[in-house]
Amino acid sequence: MKSETLPAQEPKTTIQVIDRMTALLDALAKYPDPVSLKELSKVSGLHPSTAHRILNDLVVTRFVDRVEPGTYRLGMRLLELGNVVKSRLSVREAALDSMRALHKKTQQTINLSVRQGDEIVYIDRAYSERSGMQVVRAIGARGPLHLTSTGKLFLSVDEPKAIRAYATRTGLAGHNKNSITDLARLERELSLVRARGYARDNEELELGVRCMAAGIRDDSGKLVAGLSISAPADRLQDDWLEDLVNTANQISATLGYIPE
Repeated sequence: MKSETLPAQEPKTTIQVIDRMTALLDALAKYPDPVSLKELSKVSGLHPSTAHRILNDLVVTRFVDRVEPGTYRLGMRLLELGNVVKSRLSVREAALDSMRALHKKTQQTINLSVRQGDEIVYIDRAYSERSGMQVVRAIGARGPLHLTSTGKLFLSVDEPKAIRAYATRTGLAGHNKNSITDLARLERELSLVRARGYARDNEELELGVRCMAAGIRDDSGKLVAGLSISAPADRLQDDWLEDLVNTANQISATLGYIPE
């Protein structure tokens, strides 16, 4: 007897289930408190019986919690998966495309730096060897907090006591005549950083080189990195400040930061 070939199942059936599941999760996300089946059906546009069936499956898989008969809220498994994503999403990965775009616009070196103790460490950069004279910081290179634009960002969020302790530990050693080497001047500089929302290095680390930096924050609001433009002193343009700050904000948003 000849076997009968069954028709292939339409892939849209599975996709339709995913769409409906997503609609329910999005609906649940709109409410801080448990939501009734009737309300979820209304917001998601699904028939109550369809919504009930999918919600039951989501409860089994812990994507949704059934608080009491007929009411639901988002489940802990979403938090667990979100934490996995967060742990894998590094600031370097989040920043790379934005750094390249900013470099393309300014044609200057774009640096990504983090704090390690009393120094910043350059962890990535965007530049082009075809763009002429540029200031390129080697990945892994370090700089004192008080002499670098990104370093000043990190110092500006420290408590006054911590800033004084930093000054005592380091002696606020300078590299040249422009370096900030006394505490009172550093404190005034950090006040400007807080007020402006960005920081500058006016040839304080290296004569002939100027930088400006904006901060990158994670989903908890913590300052985790600095994005800076380095350029020959006569080429750094204040017109780039808006693009720099906007780019840093975009990277922060990718990391989950929501301004208050």
